[in-house]
Amino acid sequence: MNYLRTAMLLAALTALFMGVGYLIGGSGGATIALLVAAAMNVFAYWNSDRMVLSMHGAQEVDARTAPDLVQMVRDLSGRAGLPMPRVFLMDNPQPNAFATGRNPQHAAVAVTTGLMQRLSREEVAGVIAHELAHIKNHDTLTMTITATIAGAISMLAQFGMFFGGNRDNNSGTGLIGTLAMVILAPLAAMLVQMAISRTREYAADRMGAEISGEPEWLASALGKIANAAHAIPNENAERSPATAHMFIINPLSGQRLDNLFSTHPAVENRIAALQDISRRKGRGTEQRRVSGAVPATGGASGSPRGPWGQRGPWG
Repeated sequence: MNYLRTAMLLAALTALFMGVGYLIGGSGGATIALLVAAAMNVFAYWNSDRMVLSMHGAQEVDARTAPDLVQMVRDLSGRAGLPMPRVFLMDNPQPNAFATGRNPQHAAVAVTTGLMQRLSREEVAGVIAHELAHIKNHDTLTMTITATIAGAISMLAQFGMFFGGNRDNNSGTGLIGTLAMVILAPLAAMLVQMAISRTREYAADRMGAEISGEPEWLASALGKIANAAHAIPNENAERSPATAHMFIINPLSGQRLDNLFSTHPAVENRIAALQDISRRKGRGTEQRRVSGAVPATGGASGSPRGPWGQRGPWG
């Protein structure tokens, strides 16, 4: 259902883009708009990961420079059935993270120094698992396409303001239509972009909980990151607000309202959903214990504490 909803939202965004092109130049304008969108998406497909990582000053790390982090990503990637992504560190005090890349074979996970310093090992593992879920679901490509089309709609709307729209609409109604397009088209594109982002965040939370095996790790991490995002500015994100939807928590304002104007679902709702998964997982474990399917010492309380250099429940 989430994939169907995402596809429908992307279709709506594309239709909106072509509609703006039509208002500017008729059927020819719609065709040109579609060609421009295709060209922009091809460029974004091949270059978006490098652009985003550069915007946020991310530096690649390896087993020599960040052995614990790299080993954690390797362990969780294996559990998720994914190729090992490249690992990047951002020198930023705000705890946060994002994933990027056109496909699982060309993916990257980036975390801030604030995340490493402020969260426990288990919480960092929950965050990494969430980002790997985005990679596994191909959300990194979906969000790149979404951001590209949304940006193109805003560009076309501004273009239409200068050229006055389709020549067949030069009446007062045409002028009003052009003004409405300039104002409403970018707003509509933003709403669709946010709706897609919010849908993919819930899906990544669920799959991330499956990858790590411990939903409470991610739930705890989300609470800490959201609280810190209110108090610690992310200057790189402020300079590149179009990338805010890529982060696990909105790096700009840490919005709490779960409405169409938020790039992310409310943290409280995400945590509640993860806690519900944990409760259902616990009930399933208890049922299996009764039947003798799992040892009584399994689960979070009986497993080793550290995925950092120690063997977690995926070990």
